[in-house]
Amino acid sequence: MSTHFPTQYWHELPDGRVQCDLCPRYCKLKAGKQGFCYVRENYQGEIVLNTYGLSSGFCIDPIEKKPLNHFLPGTPVLSFGTAGCNLACKFCQNWDISKSREMHTLADNASPETIAETAQKLGCRSVAYTYNDPVIFHEYAIDVAEACHERDILSVAVTAGYVCAAPREAFYHHMDAANVDLKSFSEDFYHKLTGAHLAPVLDTLKYLKHETSVWFELTTLLIPGENDSDQELHAMTQWVVEELGPDVPMHFTAFHPDWKMKDHPHTPHDTLIRARKIAQEAGVHYPYVGNVHDSMASSTYCFQCGELLIQRDWYDLGKWHLDEDGKCENCGSPLPGRFENRHGEWGARRQPVRLAV
Repeated sequence: MSTHFPTQYWHELPDGRVQCDLCPRYCKLKAGKQGFCYVRENYQGEIVLNTYGLSSGFCIDPIEKKPLNHFLPGTPVLSFGTAGCNLACKFCQNWDISKSREMHTLADNASPETIAETAQKLGCRSVAYTYNDPVIFHEYAIDVAEACHERDILSVAVTAGYVCAAPREAFYHHMDAANVDLKSFSEDFYHKLTGAHLAPVLDTLKYLKHETSVWFELTTLLIPGENDSDQELHAMTQWVVEELGPDVPMHFTAFHPDWKMKDHPHTPHDTLIRARKIAQEAGVHYPYVGNVHDSMASSTYCFQCGELLIQRDWYDLGKWHLDEDGKCENCGSPLPGRFENRHGEWGARRQPVRLAV
């Protein structure tokens, strides 16, 4: 496969450089130079994608690991990423992939058709574009999604939502679900710790809610002393309820010291519970905690009657009190999300997969 795959979202500048219009960084590149993401470059006067068909690896995960709690619970998802990223998170948990410049020597080689065929053979209901942000391998992700849809396999984007309007519309036209990292509700945090800005992420979330049918959930990694104050959590959760509605699930997950923030402590369990309570008080119907063992706070309850609907122990499902239509067996209220007649049985397994070239 070509490592100079043509792309659409760019334009020429008067000084001979070309500007990438995929994300709000708007990288302006001289001949032969790569953008901030490492994977889009100026090749012979055009922006090309240099990682099309190349992956940092494939693995079958539980869908709950994305995390998605209201999308095909218990089913296996074939996960993969490429390399590079258009953010610079100092707390990155996948920095070995997102900051990699050695893709061509480390990658699995896989066409979109091969990925779709592999997902089908392995019994995966969906494919996830994850580990690094699929925004930067836009063309590859869309082609994989199209190949998957031909086999009735769904597509899941795990993303920071940092993307421009036109490519965003094209990308989500092919996605069935997304987990979006809302990393903070502070512009200062975004600027200082991710090298990006908050407003484009909020625009993506409003777009997903009001202009698409994509099922999406939010994740916020809570970093002690950085984005875990009561004030910020109140502001964030109130915005979610007012702009996106109370039924969008929110996942508050625990930070562990990594990359350039090894001097910060792990997130206390109490912080996650506090965030969950603040979200509930703001009107969020489905707040969860993650990266910790807490069956109660990671399980799903009926917002109307309080019945336990989906019990979770890490990524294993326990009690299940949804009927075949995805409604509470106790009161008949529908649970927002995408559910099939019965839940999957994949459990907590993580199965690496090597694709044949």
